[in-house]
Amino acid sequence: MFYTCSSSCQNTSHRHSPSDGAAGMFSLPKQTAASAAASKRSPSSKPLPSKVLKRISPAKVVDVHCHYLSPVVGAKYAHLHPAKHDATAVYATELSRQVNMKQIQERGAKFNQVEVRIKDMDKMGIDLQVISPAPIQYFYFTEPQLGARISRDINESIAMVVEQRPDRFVGMGTIPLQDVELAIQELEYAVNVLGLRGVEICTNVNGKNLTDPELKLEKFFAKAESMGIVLFLHPMGFSEGQRFVEHYFNNVMGNPLETSLALGHLIFDGVLARYPKLKILASHGGGYIASYWARMDHAWKARADARTVIQKKPSSYLEKIYFDSITHDSQILGNLVDRYGAQRILLGTDYPFDMGEDHPIKLIESVRHLSEKDRTFIKGGNAMKLFKIKA
Repeated sequence: MFYTCSSSCQNTSHRHSPSDGAAGMFSLPKQTAASAAASKRSPSSKPLPSKVLKRISPAKVVDVHCHYLSPVVGAKYAHLHPAKHDATAVYATELSRQVNMKQIQERGAKFNQVEVRIKDMDKMGIDLQVISPAPIQYFYFTEPQLGARISRDINESIAMVVEQRPDRFVGMGTIPLQDVELAIQELEYAVNVLGLRGVEICTNVNGKNLTDPELKLEKFFAKAESMGIVLFLHPMGFSEGQRFVEHYFNNVMGNPLETSLALGHLIFDGVLARYPKLKILASHGGGYIASYWARMDHAWKARADARTVIQKKPSSYLEKIYFDSITHDSQILGNLVDRYGAQRILLGTDYPFDMGEDHPIKLIESVRHLSEKDRTFIKGGNAMKLFKIKA
């Protein structure tokens, strides 16, 4: 429903063509290549000197977990019926589907209208958003070449949003993980040409673990490490969700379980050991694994089948992960900070979904034992450094 404008739409940023009428679809601008070249020349894509980072204003607040749903892609590829490949929609009751549809109808403008988004950011006290694609637009299920074209459309649409308000947005893109060579090509384009700061990836690819040999993603992880970009690990429901149908469990419990499983494979299958400088940001506070790490360590010590690859205890690799603050509870967030350190935690909201955190600053402030320095790190200092954002 939110892929079209109302008949009274006068927003010039939507770039309706004369033949569209006021109710026409959004369209990508013809000068995308030129603006992309400008982004490539921007010094903001280069690492910042440490003395510059020290001058970051303590008032700067950055949201690293917020989604943009491209209306262009939604309209252009609606015939592919992406919801049929969304585990949270497949494994759901009819009531859950109705609630989700109502959410889309009520919040549609928040997903893709810059003015609405900025108003909400101001209300929440957010200075900058690191916007990433809505998970429904992964499109891993498509034929690889088509998936690459869709990824390009999504990435250019996100670059357009950043171009409109570079003072309020930086972007992350998407890549066709169903084909490693095309994924690497699009990663290079998204970062080096469009100026995006990383890519969002799902916790699985069409039901296969990210470490599945058939996917051949080893080259991708090596490339991501060498480029120094962020991989934002974000699930789209639990892929084997037959027992998660009722009560919206495929999101409520399935999403953190998916993240836990993905991180577990990245650790136990040796990806994080082979690529120690890989920058992974785990959504929703890292799922369950971040709080229940000791069971992994125990298994690694007690059982030979749990230490077939890695030489160090699993939690030592987990300590290299970054986590967003979406925990919905001050004690859980405090425990996360205590275990991994304030410099590993970044403010996130999951905007504009209803499972997000509407008061992220209040949540951080409610963790009483944090120092002001730690609060500054979590609210934005860590994000400024990780995403190489200029002060």
